[in-house]
Amino acid sequence: MKYILLLSLLFCLPALVHANPQMEKFIQRMVETQGFDAGELRQVLAKARKRQDIIDRMSKPAERTLNWGQYRKIFLTGKRASQGVEFWKRNQEALRKAEETFGVPPQFVVAIIGVETFYGRITGKDKVLDALYTLAFHYPKRSKFFTSELEKFLILAQEEKLDPAKPMGSYAGAMGLGQFMPSSYLAYAVDFDGDGRRDIWNNETDAIGSVANYFARHGWKQGLPVTAAVEAAPVDVEKYLEAGVKPRFTLGELRKAGAVVAPALDDALETALIRLETDQGEEYWAALKNFYVITRYNHSELYAMAVYQLSERIRGLFDDKG
Repeated sequence: MKYILLLSLLFCLPALVHANPQMEKFIQRMVETQGFDAGELRQVLAKARKRQDIIDRMSKPAERTLNWGQYRKIFLTGKRASQGVEFWKRNQEALRKAEETFGVPPQFVVAIIGVETFYGRITGKDKVLDALYTLAFHYPKRSKFFTSELEKFLILAQEEKLDPAKPMGSYAGAMGLGQFMPSSYLAYAVDFDGDGRRDIWNNETDAIGSVANYFARHGWKQGLPVTAAVEAAPVDVEKYLEAGVKPRFTLGELRKAGAVVAPALDDALETALIRLETDQGEEYWAALKNFYVITRYNHSELYAMAVYQLSERIRGLFDDKG
């Protein structure tokens, strides 16, 4: 009798482990608002594992802040640029179509994928279900955000007919060549090759179209510049820096305040002013609207500048190699 009782407890263990009021509320909401079956949803969530290592990585104090000089050494390498050219060459048709459809030049799409996953080589080794389950129900600090992302992930898995336990990604749940969170997947991922699936994990064409669509939907302006070096900062520079990275004034206003910017750029262009620190000193840049669009992908001035400068290197190499 004892053995029978022990076996019954072991079989019930997954349900006991996962059962908690927060998760039950989540299941009920998914049933009421999204039409999920409660029993099937419990079966899916029973496959998820609470991962303490994911909580540890999310909770770990940030490593020392890198300045621009240190940050760019990570991404602006010859290997990342040359392999970006290879990625461009094997995907020329998809990149041409993306520019035609969304107005985003190839080098920017390639650079995003290069910075995010080294062209698909580093897409994450964690099960997305584990990551989102762990952070939704066992990481109170950001539970609201990750509960929403778990909901979006289950919806996309249903729409794409994916087993939720199989997709892999980062420890925060970012997925595929372009590292989309589930909410971004639902909003911006596209079936760019017309095969009936939005596969951003293995299909480079879909990943390219999805990144270009993300840029376009966030306001990318075809034919306009991204950024320009400011050779001399304006008077009262802190006022302009404190305005943030979203363009709130014009190049003409910066020039009237004493800034020296490339003369070929129109006074009417809207811009922000950013300052980047290097070991050699400070750099000032006019961050135009398309620069701001890049920061919608990752809210970091260093990230956006790395994408921009990598894109320039890739474009130069691609043009040289024909």
